[in-house]
Order: sequence, then C-alpha cells, then structure tokens
Amino acid sequence: MQYLDLTLSTAAENLALDEALLDEAETADAPSETLRLWESRQPMVVVGRSSKVHKEVRLDACRELGVPVLRRVSGGAAVLAGPGCLMYALVLDYRLRPELRAVDRAHRWVLGALATALKPHVPGVQYRGTSDLAIGSQKFSGNSARCRREHILYHGTLLYDFPLQLIERCLNMPPRTPDYRTGRAHDSFVTNLPMQADAIRRLLAETFDAREPRDAWPELRVARLAVEKYGRPEWNDPVAAIEHRDDDVA
Repeated sequence: MQYLDLTLSTAAENLALDEALLDEAETADAPSETLRLWESRQPMVVVGRSSKVHKEVRLDACRELGVPVLRRVSGGAAVLAGPGCLMYALVLDYRLRPELRAVDRAHRWVLGALATALKPHVPGVQYRGTSDLAIGSQKFSGNSARCRREHILYHGTLLYDFPLQLIERCLNMPPRTPDYRTGRAHDSFVTNLPMQADAIRRLLAETFDAREPRDAWPELRVARLAVEKYGRPEWNDPVAAIEHRDDDVA
C-alpha cells in the first residue's frame, strides 16, 4: 500500500483529494491502494453526503467563528475537524479484498484492525456502534465510506488534541446516535485519544502496511473538484443555495 501524508491549503482541496484518490484508483490498470493522512489547519465542519445542514450544524455559531461548512462524498453525520484532529483515508481495492464489498464488513475490518493496534497503547479502546472507535464509552473516532465499482474510500477522524468544547458549539445532536451514546451531549460523549500525532501516524502506517511513500498525487483532478464541487454552495448546502438565489430574485 502507498503512503501519502499531505495536507493541502484549503478545506475544499483536502476533501477533493480523498475523492480524487478514489477516482484515480478506479481508472488504474492494476490494483491500487493508498493510505492518506492530513490535518486541517483551521476548524471545519464536514457534513455527510445526505446530511441536512440546517439540522446537524449550528450555522450561526459557525458563521460567528469563521468555521466553513463543507460536504464530503461519503455518508454519516456532521463532524468537526481541525488542528488536533488527524484525518485518515484508505482507498482499498476489492480485487485484493473482496470481502470488503459488504460495507459492514469494511467497518469491522478497518476499525477492528485499528482497535487491536491501539489497545497496547491505550487500554479500553473499542470498536463501538456502526463506525466509531471509543475509549470505554467515549468516542474519539468517527468513520464513513464511499463505494465504487472496484474500490472503497474509507475515511475518518482521530481526535487527539482537539478543543472538544468547540464541537458542542458548532454541531447539533446528530439525527441518529448509537445506543452506547445514551443521549449524551457532545462534550460528555467525545474525548481525545491520549497519543501524540506522530505516534498515531506511525501506527496507522504499520497497521495497514503502508510502506511505499507516495510523492505524486492527482493535482489536476483535485483542482477541478475543489472548484466545481467542493467549492460550490450547491454541493455543500443546496437548501441555503436555493434560498440565496430566491433572495436575489426577490
């Protein structure tokens, strides 16, 4: 597996790169897998592909704080990322791992491997709910997937030094919650993984056998996606975009 540790300069470019790596793998002649790591330089809200932004995000607070709201290509609910939250993305090839065509098995494979790798460093780490990693009953990682014909993009968050109070300020309670959450607010449900970023990076690379450093990446595809998709209000919040157009007409 190839290894790419690359944070681009804008939120739109960083989300675009995950999708571009998936697109690139789909068109490759041979099986292709990549582990990419990145960490946003500023807080950003990332909603799921089907999220209703006004229900999941405290938009007034985000505007006040200057926190951008963007939509990712995978499912799940809104997350808050930024400094202190390491993001990872795995592009996995079904031809090498046919069992991962079932998304529930992909969750178990990725998160089971991470939980096993983390337990010697942080006792109590568990795979919880559908796609969470937690220390006991407190979540530090949320994850989601996007499936294509021959590949799956599996990506998620790893909180390690994040200002947790900011999550409560920017996000509403998600529309669906796992049983183990027991109705708790964000500030009592989430926690930071007590590890340093460099140690987490090494653990991820070792867990997924990502030993081949990658220098090249699909720059033109990223630039196009960042402008034509992730930088457009119609993608990130279509309801707000329609309302804005209506206001302009009125």
